[in-house]
Amino acid sequence: MASPSPLFLLLILLFSILPSPTSPSSINDTPSTYIVSVHPDAVKPSIFPTHSHWYQSSLSSLLSPSPPLLIHTYTGAAFHGFSVKLSPTQALLLRAQPHVLSLLPDRLRRLHTTRSPHFLGLGTSTDSAGLLKDSDFGSDLVVAVLDTGISPDRQSFHVRDLPPVPTKWKGSCVNTPDFPSSSCNRKLVGAKFFCAGYEATNGKRDSDGHGTHTASIAAGRYVYPASTLGYARGLAAGMAPKARLAVYKVCWTAGCYDSDILAAFDAAVADGVDVISLSVGGVVVPYYLDAIAIGAFGAMDRGIFVSASAGNGGPGALTVTNVAPWVTTVGAGTLDRDFPADVKLGNGKVIPGMSVYSGPGLAPGKTYPLVYAGTQAGDGYSSSLCLEGSLDPKFVAGKIVIAAKGEVVKKAGGIGMILANGVFDGEGLVADCHVLPATAVGATSGEEIRRYISSAKPNSPPPTATIVFKGTRLGVKPAPVVASFSARGPNPESPEILKPDLVAPGLNILAAWPDKVSPSGIPSDHRTTEFNILSGTSMACPHVSGLAALLKAAHPEWSPAAIKSAFMTTAYTVDNRGNSSTVMDFGSGHVHPQKAMDPGLVYDLTTFDYVDFLCNSNYTEQNIKVVTRKNADCSGARRAGHSGNLNYPSMAVVFQQYGIKQKMSTHFIRTVTNVGDGESVYSARVVAPAGMAATVKPEKLVFRRVGQKLNFLAKLAPGGSVMKSGFIVWSDGKHNVTSPIVVTLQQPL
Repeated sequence: MASPSPLFLLLILLFSILPSPTSPSSINDTPSTYIVSVHPDAVKPSIFPTHSHWYQSSLSSLLSPSPPLLIHTYTGAAFHGFSVKLSPTQALLLRAQPHVLSLLPDRLRRLHTTRSPHFLGLGTSTDSAGLLKDSDFGSDLVVAVLDTGISPDRQSFHVRDLPPVPTKWKGSCVNTPDFPSSSCNRKLVGAKFFCAGYEATNGKRDSDGHGTHTASIAAGRYVYPASTLGYARGLAAGMAPKARLAVYKVCWTAGCYDSDILAAFDAAVADGVDVISLSVGGVVVPYYLDAIAIGAFGAMDRGIFVSASAGNGGPGALTVTNVAPWVTTVGAGTLDRDFPADVKLGNGKVIPGMSVYSGPGLAPGKTYPLVYAGTQAGDGYSSSLCLEGSLDPKFVAGKIVIAAKGEVVKKAGGIGMILANGVFDGEGLVADCHVLPATAVGATSGEEIRRYISSAKPNSPPPTATIVFKGTRLGVKPAPVVASFSARGPNPESPEILKPDLVAPGLNILAAWPDKVSPSGIPSDHRTTEFNILSGTSMACPHVSGLAALLKAAHPEWSPAAIKSAFMTTAYTVDNRGNSSTVMDFGSGHVHPQKAMDPGLVYDLTTFDYVDFLCNSNYTEQNIKVVTRKNADCSGARRAGHSGNLNYPSMAVVFQQYGIKQKMSTHFIRTVTNVGDGESVYSARVVAPAGMAATVKPEKLVFRRVGQKLNFLAKLAPGGSVMKSGFIVWSDGKHNVTSPIVVTLQQPL
């Protein structure tokens, strides 16, 4: 009797592990989009003219009346594989094919939604020295922005005095009815869009002005005068004013899908960009399931610097996203500029607020009836959320309303609005472009105003208020401070890697804005503006992206890790009042670009250092291959040490505290590279976390030449029961190379 064929045995095996027909999971075989990782060493059979033909053939073998169609084919520049919509049964069958390494579910990401060059000490186009001049304003570098697209007609993207496009550039511009290829020029050198993953789930596409805003922060030209509705008037400029822009549209109305983001990474690497900026994020998952981490690794492996926003989930702990160590994760800080709009209550109390409103104001010296939408008779829940049509005009007409949506208040006849933060949002204030006289107040202030309303007696004067708009205020103290919304550490996936890495300006940032979108983003608002003011780590990330272009232009030999190290070890941690926050809030500190230009020493990394890190993080060799596209051998030497020994510019460790008398200690091995003066001697200064002992050996590093590498060992012996921090500073009298130390002691679960 003939033995069963291999295909027959495979089908028997597959159906033995599939859910039974009566199980709940088999009832719903709804297709989902998957990103399919193909073995990097798998060779395309010569019978197929392209990889797309090969992949489509793989899908033809699945059990289905008609084979699924490819969504994206990734070229291999940043990722090797394809994306496709499959049922769970089809996914299981595809996973069993020998050239398939893994299947990643397609996840939905969200956007992390000027004075900053002056605040960062970059100066202007007339300055004769410094980072801008030394880098030629980034003119030979291309910054990729993965976002919602761009409006190329903005003044921030003019081509005046720009030299020809760098000859290394391989990218192009799409040609569509609403975006002709002629939209590109010497400034905007590339423009592509990726929507197949989005359309596979949502259908129709749309966009907003987020991408125009972030692109001009990274590389906008000098524009004067610039303002939003008269606010923040002055000179607008991006971080790298002469850097070229390549825009990859991956985000649409409902969000941004991993399959499209990965396609944009793949295209950007193939096109020859130097920096990738991504103001998008989502839930933290292991790196082998994280398309952004995988795409960023492929870019880093080609020498491309990748920066990403930390997320807007603050001020709570463990909220930081985009935490892979090969990504520079950027939190948001404030500028020394704000837009005060205070609430004056009928009892004389003044509540500080913030607003960008330009339109018919409230009558000077007059107060208006004040009500809280949540106390409206009827459905108080709907009215407290300010749902469409939930406010009764009889209740709010002619009054200032504590509510959440200005358009709803305005439609109901309200004359003004107070937007109060929720408890979890804290006291940080964000200036919005409102459609009626309105201001934002902190959570405590909001509660105080509600108490004032509820305390009114039947026979006493009713509660009243007005809003006093004060325009633009400069020289604000304290600044910079970490924005309340900025996501915080510790790192949920790799606690030994401190995240965010650093912070940059991200609160109330002025940047370019398209005419097709109103400053408030509300369809009924028909105002237009050349610039708009937005807040978020979305705005902080492109600051660092543009600065990275400047550093790479000034130091073309530096790796992405060296550029990150220069930012982190020169960051500052005190505001203009001499106060500070914590490392879980700001990482290494606030970016200081002029000092990053000449850091003295850097902590450099190679691709194989990250492979060792993943080995020591207990990733399987197959999972490491998904991330790195490299064969990993995690036995022997690569298992030696711990994941905290990655040559990172910060040092973090978590101890599980099993007993009061337990003796615990750890060590960090680091290698620093001299990028400063040829002959120099660096001495170590250690400030140990409170109650802990810390030592560094050797205490001096003697360098004979630029490029020389030397090692040191830092030992820690902790005590106590909470998170504590300190730092190590290597100094030669000219440079101060600072690395934070973070030790967390936890009770075991």
